[in-house]
Amino acid sequence: MKTIPENGLDHNDILDEMRGYGKGDVNYRDSKTWSLVYHLNDEHTDFLKQAYGLYFSENGLNPMAFQSLKRFETDIINMTAQMLYGDKKTVGTLTSGGTESCLLPVLTYRDMAKAKRKLPFKPEMIAPESIHVAWSKAAKYFGVKIIYAPLKSDFRVDVEAVRKLINRRTIMLVGSAPSYPHGVIDPIEELSSVALQYDLPLHVDSCLGGFLLPFIEKNGGAVPPFDFRVPGVTSISADVHKYGFAAKGASTVLYRDMKYMKHQFFVHEDWPGGVFASPALLGTRPGGAFAAAWAALHALGESGYRENAKQIMDITRSLQKGIKAIDGLKVLGQPDMSVFAYGSTDEQVNIFAVGDQMESKGWQIDRLQKPEALHVMVVPGHSRIIDDYLTDLAQAVEFVRSKPELASKGNAAMYGMIANLPFRGMIKKEVMKMMEGMYSSRGQMPMSGDDNPLLVKMVSKLMHRFKSKS
Repeated sequence: MKTIPENGLDHNDILDEMRGYGKGDVNYRDSKTWSLVYHLNDEHTDFLKQAYGLYFSENGLNPMAFQSLKRFETDIINMTAQMLYGDKKTVGTLTSGGTESCLLPVLTYRDMAKAKRKLPFKPEMIAPESIHVAWSKAAKYFGVKIIYAPLKSDFRVDVEAVRKLINRRTIMLVGSAPSYPHGVIDPIEELSSVALQYDLPLHVDSCLGGFLLPFIEKNGGAVPPFDFRVPGVTSISADVHKYGFAAKGASTVLYRDMKYMKHQFFVHEDWPGGVFASPALLGTRPGGAFAAAWAALHALGESGYRENAKQIMDITRSLQKGIKAIDGLKVLGQPDMSVFAYGSTDEQVNIFAVGDQMESKGWQIDRLQKPEALHVMVVPGHSRIIDDYLTDLAQAVEFVRSKPELASKGNAAMYGMIANLPFRGMIKKEVMKMMEGMYSSRGQMPMSGDDNPLLVKMVSKLMHRFKSKS
């Protein structure tokens, strides 16, 4: 167990050691990653660091002490509201990220339902099967049961199924713009009609698309209505630190008007430390994130975001065209923006084995289940690697086709078995044990592929249990 050093170390030595720890991390600057980091360019990043540093120690906990941060927040919310066709009544808060922007509406609409009517039962929310997992976390944290509505063949939520799931316990509906797995926008206008009919709040999770879809539309792209122009939409979440290209730790949650958002506020008047009021989940709110988000919006401007949107969608179309041209692959559904998944049309081509081969060539690959697929999320830096990616992908497909036994090796076997095991509770139990190891004092990290003692052991154990029950 590591302890605090008895005496402080040299600053340069500390920084050198920290740089050394980062050598094993994925290198997003080479554009071989497809998630987690939204890197525009080094010049923009250096600018954000300067903006963040100006307000490094400031704390958004007390807006009266740091009025600059409240100014930043108000401006960011107003600019985001204008972008999403809100009006002067539209309100919101800056949050620490997409998860907080998903947690808060569940808390808000639960408490709003409690204020309007007695709830002698566990409240329920209805969301697509493809909704981001943050909504499952929100449901668990706030004692709301999440009811999953099935998807249609185009991977968009089945609105009639949503309608049939509504009952007296339902407190809210949710749709994606777009969904993370497949990059498609749910039929928000149809969900709006249902929400209005049953007098239910409708939240649009646009954490991923909120700062890209509006500019695709301004560039002449076809974007299904998803924002405050749709009358039944009562709130929207949109991450500034994704396609807004701000520093990490900046998202927004917006409400059509204050009658909704007031239920998000926390006020405690009897604390010995004084009267306490908080607009969102966090107490301390890092001022640097406020400042960098404000700076990003001003630095890029509408013209910059439109230019980025054009480049991103050009890259996306090139990648999709190239993937479709590879025998044995298909793009899932009709993605509405720069996020999409592709799978195999050939029984001899295991898509997870293709992912393994791509990783052996230096690409960081994300995998999906239900259905099994590989995942792509495009940023401007990917413009320089389109040909390399498609060449490596075509070679990976042919290699896997010639060696079908690869489906039972390495990560392909592990992900394939996990995706297809029927007893999902067993997987949850074993992953929980793995998490306990990772967050113990030893920090026991799982590794990948055949060198993965934790995950391979976990999958083997699950398969043994499954076979013994069947």
